[in-house]
Amino acid sequence: MKITILTLFPEMFTGPFSCSIIKRAVEKGLVELETVNLRDFTKDRHRTVDDTPYGGGPGMVLKPEPVFDAVEAITGKKGQKPYTILTTPQGEVFRQEIAAGLAGKEELLFICGHYEGYDERIRTLADRELSIGDYVLTGGELPAMVMIDAVVRLLPGVLGAPDAAINDSFSAGLLDYPQYTKPAVYKGMAVPEVLLSGHHQEIAAWRRREALLRTAERRPELLAQVDLSREERAFLAEKLPWLFPAEELQGQGRIPCREERKGSQGPVNLLENQKGAGGSRAHARSEREEEE
Repeated sequence: MKITILTLFPEMFTGPFSCSIIKRAVEKGLVELETVNLRDFTKDRHRTVDDTPYGGGPGMVLKPEPVFDAVEAITGKKGQKPYTILTTPQGEVFRQEIAAGLAGKEELLFICGHYEGYDERIRTLADRELSIGDYVLTGGELPAMVMIDAVVRLLPGVLGAPDAAINDSFSAGLLDYPQYTKPAVYKGMAVPEVLLSGHHQEIAAWRRREALLRTAERRPELLAQVDLSREERAFLAEKLPWLFPAEELQGQGRIPCREERKGSQGPVNLLENQKGAGGSRAHARSEREEEE
């Protein structure tokens, strides 16, 4: 895979991409990373990439000319534009499923914004607009790093263990189960006996239950996308009575499946009872610095 990053600050990518998994992926030839400086496509001696917005208002707006020229130059090398991602707070929130889809592309181009925002015409270059959540960042570089890291680790051969990416949090729509290593007892805290038993089916069942419980406690909204068995619904209802509406627990002592819950006239508590489970998501918002 080839990944190109169009940015005003290519030096920001040097450290994160020169260590750990991404470094090894580059050394193995599994991914090629290139940063392109947007200022190299300006035509004035000040290398200007932004200007004041039409209609007035605070901040500066990223000009279309250098961005279009840069994308055309990148495209010209192969004659085909890479699959292009615009980092923007107005974009779709990045998720594991999106990372998996991007990992199947041959070539990606990330356009990193800065200042107050983009000239709207720049959006016509994008195949997809993505955000990493709902908070303010100085530019699109950090969101691009996050997304690239998530994509690269899914490429075949990047992770040492073939099942490592599959077992990561969110890959099955759930948060990860608790992990333990030696010693078996530390400061009075013991590893669950089932993990020491050697019974692989029991261990797998324990991990599934713990992943469900952790997800229900911390990110209950994720369960709306998970197919739960009747036994799993009963397990969660026993551990977390607030998770399902009382109406769903009536009648033959069963918990309706997800489809039945959606059709119910009663309230669905998956989102109403998050109990501070989190869900803050970081926006890839571009905000002008007082000084570069």
